[in-house]
Amino acid sequence: MQELKITMLGASGVGKTTLLTAMYEQFESNIGKTNLQLTPDDESAAILQDRLIELKSLLDVFEARGRMGIQGTEAMAGPESLRSFSFGLGRKGEVPSLNLRFYDYPGGYHATQAAKEEKEFVKTILRESTAVLIPIDAPSLMEKSGKFHEKINRPQQIKALFNAAYQDLDSPRLVIFAPVKCEKYLQNNKTAKELLEKVKQGYAPLVDHFNSPSLNPWVANVITPVQTVGSVIFSRMEVDSVNNPHFYFRKTRHDARYSPIDSEQPLRYLLRFLLKVHLESRQWSFFNFLRDWFELDTHLKKAVDEFARGCKTNGSFAVVKGEKWLNI
Repeated sequence: MQELKITMLGASGVGKTTLLTAMYEQFESNIGKTNLQLTPDDESAAILQDRLIELKSLLDVFEARGRMGIQGTEAMAGPESLRSFSFGLGRKGEVPSLNLRFYDYPGGYHATQAAKEEKEFVKTILRESTAVLIPIDAPSLMEKSGKFHEKINRPQQIKALFNAAYQDLDSPRLVIFAPVKCEKYLQNNKTAKELLEKVKQGYAPLVDHFNSPSLNPWVANVITPVQTVGSVIFSRMEVDSVNNPHFYFRKTRHDARYSPIDSEQPLRYLLRFLLKVHLESRQWSFFNFLRDWFELDTHLKKAVDEFARGCKTNGSFAVVKGEKWLNI
């Protein structure tokens, strides 16, 4: 089975695993009448189920430590012990024909104190990944005029990783900015547009880098906010004596249930990207498998097309650059 690698790129505590959990949980309820099926392997299913239970049992008011109040990713024995999340993608009731492998590494791997092998691991995964998903801690970006954006989201560090990994590209890549914990900022069109502009401003140096002559032909860039819990909103921020922010959230109602919104959008964009790359019919070794995958199964191609056409492009959603890799 052919495999695609996707990197979840973000600092510790931003919400990488929470986003992945919401993406998988909402896929089934958003595929409609299409003939697609996403099947996690046994280990991935068990981990995500545990995460889902934690998300559904959040207190009425809680502090977002790690990922929305749950424990972050760890790799006690170094990169080789790191778990990845594997999903088989194919037609319902049939053996999957493509594997999507999401790498959710500890955010500390690109911190200043990270070991050399940990930093090299992240660069290698970036180079080998078809797509990169960057969860963004929305309160850090939006509150206090973005005072803690650099400290929490680490945009300059992320740009440095791309500087090292994206060299001499000769085939397309997709980079998705996904603001999370953003329920407060999607209450109306005005605040939604403010969130969109803040993301563009907060990652302007990285987007400018993607616009450089050597990368501009190859990199597609989108913004897709994800309400990973849906039933909570940011409540307040407190700063401790050493200038560390603490973000607190509350449920919209005491009996509010876990109800993520738009969590399938990153996956819709990924499949839209793959379909467009296939339609280009170029001889890129990085994507050779797509020709066989789609051409041998026209029903699968139709199902992917139907699902991918549900990508949102208004309000706080936007294609920042690389429209040619997403227009189908």
